[in-house]
Amino acid sequence: MRIGSPKETYAADEALFRTRTQWAWFGVLLAALAGFPFVANLYWLYLVCLVSINVIAVTGLNVLTGYTGQVSLGQAAFMGVGAYTVAWLENHTGSPFPVNLLAGSVVATGVGLIAGLPSLRVKGLYLAIATIAASFILLFIFKNWESVTNGTRGIGIEPPSAFGVALENPDTFYWLVVPVTVVMLLLASNLFRTRIGRAFIAIRDRDISASVLGIDLPRYKLMSFGISAFYAGMAGGLYAYFFGSINPESFPLLMSIFLLAAVIVGGMGSMLGSILGGIFMTLVPELLRYGIDFLGLFMENASAVLSPVRTVVFGLLIVGFLLFEPLGLAEIWRRIRRFFHLWPFRT
Repeated sequence: MRIGSPKETYAADEALFRTRTQWAWFGVLLAALAGFPFVANLYWLYLVCLVSINVIAVTGLNVLTGYTGQVSLGQAAFMGVGAYTVAWLENHTGSPFPVNLLAGSVVATGVGLIAGLPSLRVKGLYLAIATIAASFILLFIFKNWESVTNGTRGIGIEPPSAFGVALENPDTFYWLVVPVTVVMLLLASNLFRTRIGRAFIAIRDRDISASVLGIDLPRYKLMSFGISAFYAGMAGGLYAYFFGSINPESFPLLMSIFLLAAVIVGGMGSMLGSILGGIFMTLVPELLRYGIDFLGLFMENASAVLSPVRTVVFGLLIVGFLLFEPLGLAEIWRRIRRFFHLWPFRT
C-alpha cells in the first residue's frame, strides 16, 4: 500500500503502521536499540536509561494535557507514589519486580483518580492549582508517613534481577527500561485509535460539544487522569530501581514543571513530541555542562562562574520554543519530512 492510496477497510485506515516502509523503519529502530549497548559506554547507557524513564512520564502527562486538555502539575508526585510502592513491596514482600512495577502503577492510578476529582468542576489554571495542592499533600505524606516511607531519610532498594542477573548497572538495566518504554509508547499510540482516545481528543477540542455528542465528561476526564498516573507510577518504579534509593526530595514540584515543559517543547498531543521532549529536556542540560567544561579550558573557575548561566540558557531555550515554535519539536520534524518528501521539486 502506497502513501496517499485509498484504504479499503477501517482496520487499514486505523493501522499504527500503514506502509511496509514504516514497518521497515520500525524494525531498524528496534535493531538499533538492541545493538546500542554493545557500542556505547556506561555514561551514554546511563543517559538512555534516564531518557527512557522521563519519556514514560512525559507520555503519561501528554495523554492528560496534550490529548485531553487537562493541565496537571502533579506528575512527579504520582511518580513518587509508584516509586514508594515499588520500594515497599521490594523490601517487605520480596515479590518479583514485574509485579512490583505493575502494583506501583495501579496504586498511582488510584491516587491519580482521586487527585483528578477537581477536574469535574474546574479546568485550566484552577485545575493546575488543584494538582499543585495534591502534589504538596503527597509530598507531606512522603515526609511524615515514616512507617512506610522512612521519612526524610529515604528508602534503599535492591536492584531487580532477571534470570539470575542483577540489573544494577546501566548496561544491564537498559534491557529492562528500554523495552518497557517501547511497550508503553505503543500502548499510548494505540489508545488514540480507540473510542476512549477519540473521546479524550473531543474533550480537549470542545468539551461542551463532546458532551452534546454523548461523551461522559466526568468519566473520561477521570480516566485520563488515571492513565496519566499509571504511566507516572511506572516511571517512578523504574526510577526507584535505577537509582537504588528514593526520598521525598526525589519528586519535587520542580520535576513536575520539568515534565510539563517537556510536553510543551516536544509537542502537545503528539507521541513523537513525548519522545523528543523527553530527550531534549534530559540531554540539553548535559550538553550545556559539556560547554561549560570546554570553556573551563580557557578560564579559571568556569564551573563555579557559569553554572547559573547554564540554568538561564536552559530556561531561554524553553521560552524560545514557546515564542517561535509553539507546536514543538514534533512540528519541526514534520516540516523536515515534508521538505525532503518534495525535494528536489520544492520551490
